Amino acid sequence: MDHATPPEIARLLADIDAFIAERIRPLEDADDNIRFFDHRREWARTDFENGGLPRPEWEELLAEARRRADAAGFYRYALPKELGGSDGTNLGMAHIREHLAHQGLGLHNDLQDESSIVGNFPVVQLMWKFGTPEQKEEFCEPQITGERAVAFGLTEPGHGSDATWLETTAVRDGGDWIVNGAKRFNTGMHRATHDLVFARTSGRQGEARGITAFLVPTDAPGVHIPFYWWTFNMPTDHAEVEFRDVRVPGSAIVGEEGMGLAVAQTFVHENRIRQAASGVGVAQYCIDESVAYARERIAFGRPLAERQAVQWPLVELHTEAEMLRTLVRKTAADLDARHHMDVSDKVSMCNYRANRLACQAADQAMQVHGGLGYTRHKPFEHIYRHHRRYRITEGSEEIQMRRVAGHLFGYIGR
Repeated sequence: MDHATPPEIARLLADIDAFIAERIRPLEDADDNIRFFDHRREWARTDFENGGLPRPEWEELLAEARRRADAAGFYRYALPKELGGSDGTNLGMAHIREHLAHQGLGLHNDLQDESSIVGNFPVVQLMWKFGTPEQKEEFCEPQITGERAVAFGLTEPGHGSDATWLETTAVRDGGDWIVNGAKRFNTGMHRATHDLVFARTSGRQGEARGITAFLVPTDAPGVHIPFYWWTFNMPTDHAEVEFRDVRVPGSAIVGEEGMGLAVAQTFVHENRIRQAASGVGVAQYCIDESVAYARERIAFGRPLAERQAVQWPLVELHTEAEMLRTLVRKTAADLDARHHMDVSDKVSMCNYRANRLACQAADQAMQVHGGLGYTRHKPFEHIYRHHRRYRITEGSEEIQMRRVAGHLFGYIGR
């Protein structure tokens, strides 16, 4: 298989670059918006006096960039044509995600907030596949435009990766359901109109069946947010949420009753391969910046680039990036051509190795840049703090390796 960039994707990337130069960079440079990306970024983005939440002016800047991208026809690339998208492929998204991340920090692609001029839309895709006609009408287009926002409530205080052991429950009460429980790291609740809450409705703990997904309005009586978790990377929008006798109608169920985990897992492989592509892109950015700096930095009368102590770690990272790039693109193409479970082990390989590579490359970039690399005037500390979370979220390294082992030793797989 030829893993070079297909001509149609190369043209798309060129068009995206032109759009960034014409419509996004000027916005980034206007009104001191650069404060959100230079050494002031964490303070400019974070309302420390309001629970550490994102500042409204920061989120409005991201929203304006998305509106411009939508008007230009790039934002919905990955969505179905019925939703104004281009039926974008996983291979196309892998190229795009890597390309955007390789450009470093900027308004074009700020993954700290999962905001990009080429959107990902996992909950929109989920709603499009499992939602009723009424749910699609209410939540698909409005989520794209920002009139609706749906958070994702799966992780709990006592349960992270073991999603079949949920303690949040929902019981019937006439035609309604009563939801009780708690969720942790319920991202985006500060602006969500609804929370997609996964609760056990039948079956026993540890069983995949018996978990149901409910659309719960965030202003419903009994929905309580005691605090937001302050994380390694600020601002935070990761809420602790409590549900106390929250009543929702039967029409709030997304998908089939008792089959909520199928809803939760719908977009996981696509998300993971795109995340991996971003990891490769940002790692290559760190490598390239380090090489450029080493060539110009003079130490003891000679450029740092002449020192093997500087060369070899970057050679190792560059080699890893090149191999991972090939695997990511091959796996993305396989996702387009085959059933996603046939390549789930390859997706896991890409995901955990790319997330790890991004952190290693950022750490090495700090080392090569010396004291300057440790300052916030360089982007490497921000890159490290952001990508470090991906070694835990959406399936930790250990979970990804466990899946690979399951395929390798024949315990799981088709």
